[in-house]
Order: sequence, then structure tokens, then C-alpha cells
Amino acid sequence: MNLPESKIERILAVDDAPDNLFLMQTILETEGYDLSLVEDGYSALAIVEKSPPDLILLDVMMPQMDGYEVTRRIRQNSSLPFIPILLITAYEQSSAIEGLDAGADDFIRKPVDVGELLARVRSLLRLKHSIDEQVRLARQREDFVSRLTHDLRTPLVAADRMLSLLKRGSFGQIPDSAVEAVVSIQQSNQHLVQMVNTVLEVYRHDAGSKELTFVSINPQEMIKEVVQELTPLAEEKGLALRLNVEECANSSNSDNSDDYLVMGDRLELRRVFTNLIGNAVKFTEQGSVDVNLGLELDSTNSADGQPPLVAISIQDTGSGICPEDLATLFKRFRQGKHKRSGSGLGLYLSRRIVEAHQGRIEVESELGKGSLFTVYLPAQT
Repeated sequence: MNLPESKIERILAVDDAPDNLFLMQTILETEGYDLSLVEDGYSALAIVEKSPPDLILLDVMMPQMDGYEVTRRIRQNSSLPFIPILLITAYEQSSAIEGLDAGADDFIRKPVDVGELLARVRSLLRLKHSIDEQVRLARQREDFVSRLTHDLRTPLVAADRMLSLLKRGSFGQIPDSAVEAVVSIQQSNQHLVQMVNTVLEVYRHDAGSKELTFVSINPQEMIKEVVQELTPLAEEKGLALRLNVEECANSSNSDNSDDYLVMGDRLELRRVFTNLIGNAVKFTEQGSVDVNLGLELDSTNSADGQPPLVAISIQDTGSGICPEDLATLFKRFRQGKHKRSGSGLGLYLSRRIVEAHQGRIEVESELGKGSLFTVYLPAQT
């Protein structure tokens, strides 16, 4: 069996003293490393951008651009992979602290001890390999989730269309006794499509690949649409679903909806309130669901002149949530004990979306007395 050849690590050594570069070259090439040598920061940055090395050995004191500035510029370049930086300094602790704050990973003092240098090089290269492996696995997971959700969605969407045609009689009349079965199958199929979509959205947020489009949004209009959409479901259960808007004290306009504007991604925020209001309706057997919209001052930042918060609360008269479940309510795949509990992703995704809008979501609940979910979003100024 042929084993793959081990990769030769590439190290970039940067020092304005040729003698120091020669010493590092002698030590490291003897250990099998591939060395590139430069005498100034600008040349180092050019090499790093063109062909990123596996490790950088960087002298602190250099003319034109010192090691701190080289480190900062490398860390500010988001297009680069992770490259560990070992600072080499003749100064004391304060120099090391400044370098680590700039983004270096380790430091070593002059005169360099050969054993210590090799140990630190090996340690930083292990760190590099570990992080590269994490990045590789993350990309594999992203590709897997993307392919899986696509492969699942395609037949599910096709099945939904076929069931719709079947229900409408496009392939001939079906017995009344079979209509109920077709409707049940279609509802289950649509539930699966929704779960696949939710899994994909959760992964995009977790992977940091979700792109939000921020525009000015009137939450009153958006939530009114959600309430109207869910009213038939509430009426089927005999529930009252109401939207209540508080009058702003500083508003002279009878229609004060503009006082509640926020900056956000309309589709994502609509997803949050559809989930929260839908859950309230689903888990409430009798009584009402009230959606309240108002403005509040955040005690944590009001003194700093921060804008008020738009507060949207959903109060239900459902069965409530036990204290031990409240602690894990917004965790991934956390399923409640209620018989209608879903995949455990809806509330987790809602929290991620709200936090991406610099807001927060809170919950208060008591068994037998219902639950109160409140979303706080910064008001547009």
C-alpha cells in the first residue's frame, strides 16, 4: 500500500538582519522545513498575499514597518487562511503583550535558544493543522447539508404538486373516502418540506453563511399580515387572536405606526413572528392569543443615548412551560414534552435571527397559565 507523502511545511522568516535569517534557515531547513526569507514587512505581506505560508517567524523591530503592524495587517485580511505568527523580540514583557494584542500567537526572545525555537515552531504548526482540519470539516458539513436538503426538497416538492393535482381530480375523480387520506398525506409532506427548509436555515446561520438584507420595516404592518394569515387556524380552535398597538406618548399622529420602524430583513423577521404566533395558537386549547406592539427603554443602554426598543410580545392562555424546560427552550433540537412539539429547531432559529438583528428574545411562563414571548428590536432612528 502506498502511503501519501507528508506535506512539507512552509515557513516565512522576516528579519532585517541577514545574520538572523541565516541562523533560522540553518536551524529549520535541517529539520526539513521549507524556508522563505525576507528582510522587511512590505515584502513579507506581498508573499503572504500571493502564497500564504504555514507559519510566520516575525522580528518585532524592523525599519519602515515593524512586526506589530505586519501582524495587524495580516489579521485584518479576511481573505487569508489562518497563519500562526511567532514574534521574535529582544524586549521584555510589554513588547510581548503588544504583539499578542496585535494578533500574534506566540513569542520568543532573543538570543534565540535552538530547542525552544523548534518546540514553538512544532506547537504552532500543530495549531495550524488543527484549525485547518476544523475548517475542512466545516466545509464538508456545509456541502453535505446543502446537498442533502436539495436532494430531499426536490422529491418532496414534486410529491406535493402531484398530490395537489390528485386532490383536484386532474387524474380522474377519486372516491370521497380517499380524499381525506390524500389531504393527510399532503399535510405530512408539507411538514417535511418545512422541516428541511428549517434545517437548511439553521445551518446557514450557524455556519455564518446566511446573508441578511436590511431595509426599513414597519413591524405593525408585517405582524398584521401574520395575524391575518393565522386567524383561520385560531378560529378553527375557537381562539381569539388579537393585535394590540400601544399609543406612543410622544406621538401627535393618530396613526403612529411609523414610530415603530426597525431596520431588518423582512423575510427573516416574518419567519420569527410566524413561528412565535403559530406556536401560541398551536399550544393553546382555549382562551386567546394577544400580540402586543409597543416601545420600551432598555435600562442597560438608555443612559448612553441608545434608541428605544420596539417590543413585540405574544401572550397566550395555553398550558405553559415547566421551569426545567425554560432553561433549554432555545437550544437546537430541544423538543418539548407537549404532544404537538415539533423538531425543536423553530425557537432556536428564531433566537439566531433576532440576535442577528442586534435584538433579544425573552420568555416568561407558568404551568397552567400560559406563556409570554417578547422580542426586542432596536427602533430605527
